[in-house]
Amino acid sequence: MLSSLTIRDVVLIDRLEVGFESGLGVLTGETGAGKSILLDALGLALGVRAESRLVRHGADQAAVTALFDVGDGHPARAQLAEHGVETAGEALILRRALSADGRSRAFINDQAVSVGLLRDIGGQLVEVHGQFESQKLLRSESHRWLLDAFGGHKDALTSTAQTFTAWRDARAATETARADAEAAKQDEDFLRHAVAEMQELNPESGEEAALAATRSMMMHGEKLAEALSAAYEKLAGNNGGENRLQSAAHTLEAVAETAQGRLDQVIATLERAIDEAADASTQLERLSADLTVNPAELEQAEERLFALRALARKHGAQVDDLAALQKSFSDQLANVEYGDARIAELEKAESAAHEAYVQAASELRKLRRDAAGLIDQRVTSELGDLKLEKARFHTDLAELVEGEWAEHGMDRVAFLVTTNPNTPPGPINKIASGGEMARFMLALKVALADADPVPTLVFDEVDAGIGGAVASAVGDRLAKLGESCQVLVVTHSPQVAARGGHHWRVSKSETANDAADGRVWTTVEVLDQPARKEEVARMLAGAEVTDEARAAADRLLAGGGM
Repeated sequence: MLSSLTIRDVVLIDRLEVGFESGLGVLTGETGAGKSILLDALGLALGVRAESRLVRHGADQAAVTALFDVGDGHPARAQLAEHGVETAGEALILRRALSADGRSRAFINDQAVSVGLLRDIGGQLVEVHGQFESQKLLRSESHRWLLDAFGGHKDALTSTAQTFTAWRDARAATETARADAEAAKQDEDFLRHAVAEMQELNPESGEEAALAATRSMMMHGEKLAEALSAAYEKLAGNNGGENRLQSAAHTLEAVAETAQGRLDQVIATLERAIDEAADASTQLERLSADLTVNPAELEQAEERLFALRALARKHGAQVDDLAALQKSFSDQLANVEYGDARIAELEKAESAAHEAYVQAASELRKLRRDAAGLIDQRVTSELGDLKLEKARFHTDLAELVEGEWAEHGMDRVAFLVTTNPNTPPGPINKIASGGEMARFMLALKVALADADPVPTLVFDEVDAGIGGAVASAVGDRLAKLGESCQVLVVTHSPQVAARGGHHWRVSKSETANDAADGRVWTTVEVLDQPARKEEVARMLAGAEVTDEARAAADRLLAGGGM
C-alpha cells in the first residue's frame, strides 16, 4: 500500500508530506483547494507523463517521493530484480524529479531507472480512476488476465501454454526438416560424390598428427639405425663398456679378501652398472629391430597424409574436421533418401501437438465463459444501486484466427458496456460519460477485488453528479473495497466522506509560509473526530455550517467508519 507521499515544489505546494493508512481514506476540501494537485503529484511519482507546469513558480525543480509497503511476493519486485534493482526486505520508494525545462529523472529505491520502468512499476502499485487516461481497466490487453485471475485459471493457463510451446516446437521442427530436405535435394549430386570420396578415405580425428609423426620417423630411420648400432657396439662390443666393467669387477674381486672389506661397496656398484649396461644393450637391440624401414610403408603413409590434406583443402576444412564433415554430409544425404518419411513423422507429431493445444485452449475457453458470466452477473447487480439501472455489463470472448493463437489461448477478451437497452455494447471509455465511467469502474473493481493484485486504488470524484442514496451506495462499495485493499477517494460527497476510515482535508492557506509575499499554498491536514464532523457538516451545508448540518453529520458518521 501507499505509506507516504512527499511533495516538493509542485504548483501550489512548497513542502508537504502526507502519511496514509490502510482501508478507505477520503480527501475533501473546497473546489480549487488543490486536491487535483495531489493527484498530479502522485501521478508524477508513478511515471505519468510530466509537464513543466507542475514545477512551482520560482523553483528549479519539483520532486515527488512515494513510499510503498508491499509484500516480498509482489510481482513488482520480480520485475525490478530483472532490471538489476534490488528490493529484498525493503519498502519500494518511487521518486521523480522534474526540472523547470520539462526534463525529468526517475528513481526506484534510490537507483536511477527509466521513466518507462517507473510507469510499469507504478501501474502495479496504484490504480487511479477518473484522473489519468491510462487506467488499466480501460485497456483491453488487461481484460484477459483479469478474467483469468478472477476465474482461478492458473492450471488451465499452464496447460495451454505448455501445449502451445510443444506445438510451436513441433511446427518449427517440421519446417526445418522441409527446408533441409529441399536444400539437400539441390545438392544431391555433390553430396553423393563427397560422401563416397570420404568413405573411401574414412578419415579419423587426430590422424594427421599421427601420420606426420610416423613419416618423420621413417624419413630419419637410417640415421637413427646407424646411431643405435654405434651405441650398441660401444656398449656391448668386444671392447665395449659392458666388457670393461666386467673386467674391472673381476680385477677387484681377486684382491678383495686382502682389502678387509674396503672394496665391497665399489664391487657392488660395478655389479649394478653391469646390470644396467646389459639392460641398455637389450633396449638398443629392440629399437634397432623396430626401426627397420620399409620404403613401401613410408610411401603408403605419405600418400594417405597427402590425400587427407588435399581433401581438407578441397572442402575448406582442417584434416581433423573431416570425420565430422563426413557425418554432416551423410546426414544431409539421408535427408534426401529418407527425408519424406522423416517429414511425415514430424507432420504427424505436429498434428498431435496441434490437437493437444486446441483441446487445452478449448477447455480454457469453457472456463472463461463460465467466469465471464459470473463477472457480468456481479457487475450488473452493482449497477442498479449506482444509478446505472439501465446499463449492462458484458464480457466479450471473441475467437482469434489461428495465426493469432498464443500461450494464453485462442480468445480475445474485452469488457463492454451499454448504458441504454437499445444500444450495442462497446468499450467503457467510448460509451460511458465521465461520471458513469467512474461508477462502472467502481462496480467492476468490487467484482474483481480478489483477482487484481494492485494494492492501492485511487478514485477521483467517483461521486460526481450523484447524491443521496446513490452516493451512499457508492460509499458502501468503497468501504467494501477498503476491506481488501487500500482505497483513497477524492470526494465532494458527505455520504462518501462519512464512510472513510481516515480523513484528510485539503485547503489553501496564505499563512503556511510568508503571507507578506501574497502567495497561496496548498496544505493537507489529518482530521480527528471533531474536525471530521465539522468538515462533513460543511459539505452538507455549504458556506455556513448550521446545527442541523452538524446533527446530520453525526448521523452520517455514526453509520460510517471511524
